[in-house]
Amino acid sequence: MDASFSADEHFRLGMEALERNDHRDALDHFRVADNLDPTRPSFRSYHGLCLGIVDRRFGEALEMCRSAAKEEFFNPALYHNLARVHFVFGFKTEGIRYLRRGLMIDPGNAQIRSEFGHLGVRTKPVLGFLRREHVFNRWLGLLRNRARLDAQPVLEPFRI
Repeated sequence: MDASFSADEHFRLGMEALERNDHRDALDHFRVADNLDPTRPSFRSYHGLCLGIVDRRFGEALEMCRSAAKEEFFNPALYHNLARVHFVFGFKTEGIRYLRRGLMIDPGNAQIRSEFGHLGVRTKPVLGFLRREHVFNRWLGLLRNRARLDAQPVLEPFRI
């Protein structure tokens, strides 16, 4: 780490590393940025995100992301980071809740919408008056999904 970089420069380098999925390098840059300027919630949030991904320290990561989101509650990226920390540790329901909060702030946020796309969409149970896990819902759901797959057109390769 070059000590002559500013906190903003370390943050920029951390974001570049995060885009490359180089979480260890991103953690190093975010840690330095957060230490140089601890008043910036976004530095703390990204530091917490990478801390959770790399070092698997859920408690610290969660606290850092939560405090950043409380301090800068109008920033959807901080809710996205909070959701990602929950997803890393398998808490999908909580993560979805924070993604929804982020969309309430910015309904057109591309990163959060993309995250929802990666999660997939769960369809409603066939028989709404029964639990999702009920044997009839499971069986009819399988039939419904097969029917959807069968209804999709099969694309043949283009021939000259």
